[in-house]
Amino acid sequence: MAKKIVGLVKLALTGGKATPAPPVGPALGQYGANIVMFCKEYNAKTADKTGLVIPAEISIYEDRSFSFTLKTSPASVLISKAAEIKTGSGQPNTEKVGSISIEQLKEIAKMKLKDLNTDNIKKAMLIIEGTAKNMGVEIKN
Repeated sequence: MAKKIVGLVKLALTGGKATPAPPVGPALGQYGANIVMFCKEYNAKTADKTGLVIPAEISIYEDRSFSFTLKTSPASVLISKAAEIKTGSGQPNTEKVGSISIEQLKEIAKMKLKDLNTDNIKKAMLIIEGTAKNMGVEIKN
């Protein structure tokens, strides 16, 4: 028989650096899940992606056990890394903060494809391009 899910928690944590401190502790503690065990497993699975934000979707069951799936980094984080900028522009229509090439855009779209609501790479590129424009990042040929 399948276990009954009592809670679903979504957290965006830095790869390889999860700790029992907030936000992990309070989010999992309210369901009685083993916080230290989650941190160890998350850090082991994301050790190769240290420094990137890796979202996790955690299902907590009646017996206080848990399972989690990892998502790809947010598009804004990948764009910032590709453009080598710290933050996006406060005024993206007038103030540009960086640029990425079409090849970089395509690579980001390929990485994000499984988490987007399309399976067409060209449409995925348009989605990522929209995020880049909203950040003040130009797409160069």
